[in-house]
Amino acid sequence: MGYTWQYYDLVLAGIAASLLAGVAVGYATALSMEVAVIATCLLALVVMGHGLFVNGPVDAPADLADPVDLLE
Repeated sequence: MGYTWQYYDLVLAGIAASLLAGVAVGYATALSMEVAVIATCLLALVVMGHGLFVNGPVDAPADLADPVDLLE
């Protein structure tokens, strides 16, 4: 039966891939490393934003109102 990929596995892979792409672009082109990595960090932010806000880790918006047991 093997491992099945989940959505958040792809989110983490997308973040890592975008940052590695920035390093590769920085080495392979005349663009400075700082500019290349910062530009691809913006892509990583888009991937994280999608994982948090568009396809968030809750089943329903009502789940966001549940009290936190640790703080009681």
